[in-house]
Amino acid sequence: MAFYSIEPFGSDTQYLGHAITASTIANVNRGKNKKPHEVSEFMPKFEKRKQGIDEMMQFAEMMTVANGGKVKDG
Repeated sequence: MAFYSIEPFGSDTQYLGHAITASTIANVNRGKNKKPHEVSEFMPKFEKRKQGIDEMMQFAEMMTVANGGKVKDG
C-alpha cells in the first residue's frame, strides 16, 4: 500500500495514460476555434449498478446451458 501511494498502478493508471494520448491527438486535430478536449472526456466511466434477481437467474441459466446442464422449468 505504501508503494501504491507513491507510484499508483493498475487499470485506472493505464486508462489515464491512454486518455492523455487520445486527448492529445484529438487536440492536435481540432479546429482553430474549437474548445480543447479534456483528458477526462477520454476516461472510461464504469457504472456500478445492482443486478436484479431476474438478471441473476437469466445469467445462471445461461451459464448452466453453456456448460452442458439443463434448466428445469418452474
